[in-house]
Amino acid sequence: MKFRNLLSLLCLLSVACALADDYHLGPDSLRKEGVPQGKLTMHKFTESKVYPGSERDYWVYVPSQYDGTKPACLIVFQDGKWYQDPHGHTRAPTVLDNLIHTGEIPLTIGLFINPGVIPAVKEGAKPRKNRSFEYDTLSDQYARFLLDDMIPQLKRDYSITDDPEGRAVCGISSGGICAWTVAWQRPDAFRKVISYVGSFTNIRGGHNYPAIIRKTEKKPIRVFLQAGEKDLDNLHGNWPLGNRQMAAALKFAGYDFRFVMGEGGHNGKHGGAIFPEMLRWLWRDYPQK
Repeated sequence: MKFRNLLSLLCLLSVACALADDYHLGPDSLRKEGVPQGKLTMHKFTESKVYPGSERDYWVYVPSQYDGTKPACLIVFQDGKWYQDPHGHTRAPTVLDNLIHTGEIPLTIGLFINPGVIPAVKEGAKPRKNRSFEYDTLSDQYARFLLDDMIPQLKRDYSITDDPEGRAVCGISSGGICAWTVAWQRPDAFRKVISYVGSFTNIRGGHNYPAIIRKTEKKPIRVFLQAGEKDLDNLHGNWPLGNRQMAAALKFAGYDFRFVMGEGGHNGKHGGAIFPEMLRWLWRDYPQK
């Protein structure tokens, strides 16, 4: 009898965990008839001055409405492959197509960048992944990588705005704290941030951000934070608590922010479901010229 009750309890817990992550994509994340599709092209970058020796794939999304007559806005995605996957939780190119078409966000080019890899130099050795060093470090190094390496590369072919209000950075987990760090370090270049389940924990000192925000003069950054109650709790810290502390610090310091706590875990299901809402909120008052 006791075993049967335990089994029933485990089944209920399993169902509850599944429901906690039961987020679905809305119509703005799906292809719509009559909406022109932008072009997504893949490239490889091997000439970084900021992360010498690193290699990475990246993708460029260009909306069909782009004709080069005026500078486009820019949104940068860390873990770029994940965000542009047509079968994933966040189908960013499709969302951009739909919201640009309706005029709810401005004409925007998407730059989807994978974290760097350092190729192996010895036979049989494995390449070194550079993701945590690039994303979790609190310095201006990744911002410089975008500004000195990637954006000049992009500007060879496309007209991109220099207006920091027209530039956004988006990421998940360590990519989420990275997005915040880019704007924090260089608000003269990026002022819009989206963070899915951001790692504001002690991987490389990110748990210090709430205290730093409280004691630093407010910067002109707008940020959308998404987090989940079932997120990680490990030696680096507690992810839901870290995001709550960030939200409290942003409120105390008077930032333009939005914080949405869901029921999910350390994944992109909830963030992907509300991604169109994130973009609308982020660009809500940007001039539609």
